[in-house]
Amino acid sequence: MRFSPATIALSLTFAIMSSASISGRADDDVDARSIALVKTGDEEVSAGRVDSAIGWYETALAVDPRNRAAYVAMARAVKSQGLNGKAIGLYTEALEIDPNDQIALAEQADAFIAKGALEQARKNMARLTTVCRADCASVTRLSLAIDAVSRKEQAQASAVDLKATLGATPEPKAN
Repeated sequence: MRFSPATIALSLTFAIMSSASISGRADDDVDARSIALVKTGDEEVSAGRVDSAIGWYETALAVDPRNRAAYVAMARAVKSQGLNGKAIGLYTEALEIDPNDQIALAEQADAFIAKGALEQARKNMARLTTVCRADCASVTRLSLAIDAVSRKEQAQASAVDLKATLGATPEPKAN
């Protein structure tokens, strides 16, 4: 009876320590095999074999779905093929792992701009402004790109309005 409190405390300590070791790796600890597969994919992109690179990135994600770099690299690859919507989804996956990933935020905003989703791009830019502590060149670049696309859309809308006005037939005058 005299040793019961000490025995209980010791057993609780062992229980806590063993449950911590069972939980596995930390969230930011990416499998080395997955990292190596991403590097192989990067080499494939450098050689101009984008489809092969995408396969390597998919394999890297199968090995470790927490590999944020694999999502970003695959998003770049599919974006280079003109698949901006798919790239946006992959950047979203990367941002679910780390919502403060400045590269993913900036590149996803670029993909939004390419799709014409300027409001979403502005949201990413605002988040990037919050996350970026120092002078961020990407925020300035995104702001300029959004302004350029906005001006282009406004000019196109004005041209459509002008064309509709010029193409309208005048109504005959009543006598």
